Amino acid sequence: MKDTSSPLTVLEICAGAGGQSVGLEKAGFGHSLAVEIDTDAAATLRLNRPEWDVHHGDVREVSGRSYRGVDLLAGGVPCPPFSIAGKQLGADDERDLFPEALRLVREASPSAVLLENVKGLASARFTPYRHSILEALDKLGYDSDWRLFNSSEFGVPQLRPRFILVAMKRRKFRKFSWPSTQGTPPTVGNVLLPLMRSGGWEGAEAWAAGANYIAPTVVGGSKKHGGADLGPTRAKAAWLQLGVDGKGIANEVPGADTPIDHIPRLTNEMVAWVQGFPPEWQFAGRKTSVYRQIGNAFPPPVAFAIGSSIAHALGATNTASRIGIDPIDRYLEAVS
Repeated sequence: MKDTSSPLTVLEICAGAGGQSVGLEKAGFGHSLAVEIDTDAAATLRLNRPEWDVHHGDVREVSGRSYRGVDLLAGGVPCPPFSIAGKQLGADDERDLFPEALRLVREASPSAVLLENVKGLASARFTPYRHSILEALDKLGYDSDWRLFNSSEFGVPQLRPRFILVAMKRRKFRKFSWPSTQGTPPTVGNVLLPLMRSGGWEGAEAWAAGANYIAPTVVGGSKKHGGADLGPTRAKAAWLQLGVDGKGIANEVPGADTPIDHIPRLTNEMVAWVQGFPPEWQFAGRKTSVYRQIGNAFPPPVAFAIGSSIAHALGATNTASRIGIDPIDRYLEAVS
């Protein structure tokens, strides 16, 4: 069912648990379709937005012709083909879905395209591959550009670099400009203090004062690799400097009987806040699945910023308010 409550429409592939979805919705896009192959992530989308048309399955099963003329084709195509943690097979990796994204562009002829990936795709090794994508879009009538952003540049309390492609039909692309980055991001302590002290832990204030920097990139892992912890050895060491035990995910926040000098683990809710999810967003599935959904998400505030720039170039006059998506606003509301 097409969402007709918004003037702009989006066909989103590889939607995951909705990080990009939330940001684009706040930027004024209504979902014509959201595509996600993971069972729990698709259930998360339906849990939060039962009115959306969610296709639980492979993007290869979707015909762009059914959505011809949609305003935006967006997606976070799988990162393993380009991740420095993997073998970096690129186009030789069966998980590379850029060809499917280009097929959908050809079939749906959207006004704009937004695709995001890991920073590994920005490396010199993949220069020919990036050029091939730009050439294919050019033949389809699109001008396009790549840009590498750190999520912290948009108020997210973690580094999380993302390599982003925006393409638009030529007459629209002339009106597009990348969003301006924000000032100093909130620290992990600023962000998580409301949750850390919610169980009555007397050490929460002191902990927050020590967690006075942004986090390393949250690592979600996959079903084959990685569990519910905060990443490899180097990431865990960085988290420990922030006063966080990264060896696992806690089931509950520290309680009133927790020692003041305790080194806490984060709960899934805390990780979701570090990613920039709004507090009302719920996740389906068991603990490890939920952690992976959160850790693999595109931070909503970044999607909101990019989506707002695209919406402006498409002629939208009233994108959604930043209240409820901006991390600083959200955490101030949580404290009050």
